[in-house]
Amino acid sequence: MTHAQSTRAAADAAATETGEPDDGALTVSTAGLPAWLDPVARAAQTVKAQQLSRFLPPENGAGRQSAVLILFGEGEHGPELLLMERSGTLRSHAGQPSFPGGSLDPEDGDHMTTGPLRAALREAEEETGLDPSGVQLFGVLPRLYIPVSSFVVTPVLGWWRAPSPVGVVDPAETARVFTVPVADLTDPANRATAVHPSGHRGPAFLVESALVWGFTAGVIDRIVHYAGWERPWDRTRQVPLDWRA
Repeated sequence: MTHAQSTRAAADAAATETGEPDDGALTVSTAGLPAWLDPVARAAQTVKAQQLSRFLPPENGAGRQSAVLILFGEGEHGPELLLMERSGTLRSHAGQPSFPGGSLDPEDGDHMTTGPLRAALREAEEETGLDPSGVQLFGVLPRLYIPVSSFVVTPVLGWWRAPSPVGVVDPAETARVFTVPVADLTDPANRATAVHPSGHRGPAFLVESALVWGFTAGVIDRIVHYAGWERPWDRTRQVPLDWRA
């Protein structure tokens, strides 16, 4: 059983044992998802960490356990994804667009079971003002690694079944909260390859006046691919990054 499968099983078991309703707080369920999200839910059941990134958690267990919420909703322009732009004063990943998320707190629980679910929802609420009760968690992707900050990240998939107002809660942490239409993420005109001076290359998206790159862009790229949404795009188109990135 993969980490993602064990996390889902533990979440379902926790809900059963406590008698809690399926309110998205801990339960992972695909029931009632819109049809367009079915390919993402199916991919989450089988995808391996190696298919998502070449950066995998250290075998010795080192790293800072964390989680992000990959939240899909429906807006004026159809299916969309919630993102935020990190404050430019932060020590790590300053100014970068990202998924809401952060480190697990002790009260979140075991990082191998329901801890990432709680952390993803808690961090999203703290950073964007999101109401967690309107989120249905429907999948968990394998844990990945961000070497520059030593984060071991569990991506948690959510359906925004009851949208709530969102915005910047703490300007010291978040510069902007915004949604991106999935159609824009799959538009070949908005895609490029980001090139860091260190030589690292990775997918990038130029959307909503932002350059989405790094870990966030890599995960979006793989979701788009395994959901079957990917359209041919010019991989020779490059966007240079500077050393501050």
